Amino acid sequence: MFAPQRVASLAAGETARFAAEHPVSAAHAGRLAAHWLNGVPMHWMRDWGTPFPLIVREAAGARLDDVDGRSYADFCLGDTGAMFGHSPPAIAQAVAAQAGRGFTAMLPGERAAEVGEGLARLFGLPCWQLTQTATDANRAALRWARAITRRPKTLVFRGCYHGTVDEVMLRPGGVGAAFDARQSAVAVEFDDLAGVEAALRSGDIAALLHEPVMTNTGMVLPQPGLHEALRELTRRHGSLLIVDETHTLSSGLGGYTRSHGLAPDFLVCGKAIAGGVPCAVYGFTAEVEARIQGVLAARHEEHGHTGMGTTLAANPLALAALAAALATLHTAATYEAMLAGAAGLEAKLQSLLDRRRLGWHVARVGARLEIGYGERPRNGTEAAALMQPTLEQAIHLYLLNRGCLLTPFHNMMLVSPATTAGDADRLVATLDACLGELA
Repeated sequence: MFAPQRVASLAAGETARFAAEHPVSAAHAGRLAAHWLNGVPMHWMRDWGTPFPLIVREAAGARLDDVDGRSYADFCLGDTGAMFGHSPPAIAQAVAAQAGRGFTAMLPGERAAEVGEGLARLFGLPCWQLTQTATDANRAALRWARAITRRPKTLVFRGCYHGTVDEVMLRPGGVGAAFDARQSAVAVEFDDLAGVEAALRSGDIAALLHEPVMTNTGMVLPQPGLHEALRELTRRHGSLLIVDETHTLSSGLGGYTRSHGLAPDFLVCGKAIAGGVPCAVYGFTAEVEARIQGVLAARHEEHGHTGMGTTLAANPLALAALAAALATLHTAATYEAMLAGAAGLEAKLQSLLDRRRLGWHVARVGARLEIGYGERPRNGTEAAALMQPTLEQAIHLYLLNRGCLLTPFHNMMLVSPATTAGDADRLVATLDACLGELA
């Protein structure tokens, strides 16, 4: 598509430009290297392809400012955590009000009933639990699934990502794994219903855990009828269906589940659920709740002795943020603005790609978009084969140096309620210039 030497030359030039224009970030990076592994407090912060980390001074709405005084139209938004924008006013006010009233107590806060009612209305499931992260929520849902089905394994889609849950970490790169995840999980392709049925027919699958749209290996949209078939197959073979909405919450009010009429046994969501404050939820049907109670009764143990949960989960600070998010962010008006902005950006990006005759495509689920190379993939393996990480890094650096921040993984973009048409136009124009230089 583009000459490798041209891509390498562009990347080298953009790397040098970043280094020259970020002297304060460079000074911070020197100090960070003394005490943080790989020079950052969390290793994913080194995945941006920059010669040293970009150091953030503040972020608000859809803008991010660095310590060198540069401002960015932020389409990364904390890799979905700030999907509704950085520091939404209602969330900031709720957190500030709670800060003087206690951070954690391991007791239900006065907002707990309100939050439970709000989650039930939003997602259509009656029973809920709170965790700190979507990883924790997925882990808990899987443990309950194994407990109530008395089956040991989980079915996932090849190329998936559900946080750092060891028992489904089938992809390469997991450091220090306690065991081979092939003992606890089975993977099939996203479009392979025959493979799904064959795995379920074995009788040892407790649950199918999946994202309604695959997002870890680029964005892979489901084939027509897939979700209906997955629900029918899991019911027929006695396995539970867990829908991970962490990245597909952008689909619309109530996530992909409510927007497309899915009927999961469990629903998991983290990242943006509380407006960016660390919090995650998992909900389940009344039937699942009854089966959980049966497990607890059979154990003859007091409540809480399940080995699940953490001391800080459902703390008053998270509850305050979640209550405010349910009231002010998870609304029809918020999603109307996000979806309209994303649809507009999708059209502009696709028009650019068509004009450039690249043969690329734009995939969108709600407010989330990704540029993919070649024809739309049907599964994770096809999507992985289309990846061009060297090209992506060059493009991302070019955009970053000109004030447009994309997620460092793939070509993922989010449109928040604070994202403006001007932000979208700036992104498209800058990408056009980049593609022109590469050509």
